[in-house]
Amino acid sequence: MLAFDVNSPLLFILSGVVVVAVLAQSLFFLVKAWKRGREIGMDKDKLKKTAVTAAIFTIAPAVAIVIGVITLSKDLGVPLPWLRLSVVGSLSYETIAATNAENAMGLTFGSVASLTASQYVTIATVMTVSIMVGIWLVPLVSKKVLGGMINLEKRDKKWSEIFSAAMFIGMIAAFLGFIFSDVSDVFIGSTAGLIPVCVMVVSALVMCLAGLAVKRFKNHWISDYALPASLVLGMASAIPITGWLG
Repeated sequence: MLAFDVNSPLLFILSGVVVVAVLAQSLFFLVKAWKRGREIGMDKDKLKKTAVTAAIFTIAPAVAIVIGVITLSKDLGVPLPWLRLSVVGSLSYETIAATNAENAMGLTFGSVASLTASQYVTIATVMTVSIMVGIWLVPLVSKKVLGGMINLEKRDKKWSEIFSAAMFIGMIAAFLGFIFSDVSDVFIGSTAGLIPVCVMVVSALVMCLAGLAVKRFKNHWISDYALPASLVLGMASAIPITGWLG
């Protein structure tokens, strides 16, 4: 029996089929939008400029996605991260989902020599099914939630803004919990739990500097590249920080 390979050509083919289907949909709607724009009298040069500008500014998020694929590929190979982050995957979610699934099986993310087929399917299921909950919930609850937000804004705009900010902070808090979860290990002599905190601080500083640069130089394109820059520099800082803290 052949050993399971996370980079099997078959997995590349299966993932490639899905990615090509998604790209075909994108191309279909691009053509439809272009034709509709011409039908309603939009200038051809303006349409072309809009399309080119949109294409250029997708480079920034694409860099962040590539970083995510590289990060996950050590344990999961290339096909699964490529598929997940090309369709409905979330850069911040995928690593946490994969890490939690591996931890539940007694594995350590980033230190797995090879996965069995069963382990691979388990991780893929956790990554896929969990994030699809958001897709299932949209048609069920989004209309009611939006209606409630609109009614709240009509009654009290200030409380509406506070509520929106609170929901956003709640989402961020979930990720912060993951970052700070091992900080208490310093009390037993291990400083490894401080590594993700320090990396987060470096990334946050880069993002703040990008915000100041936008305000100072009035170049809003900087904000489009702030995320990949903070990711790259944060990950790069993890190397010396790990050497320092162990």
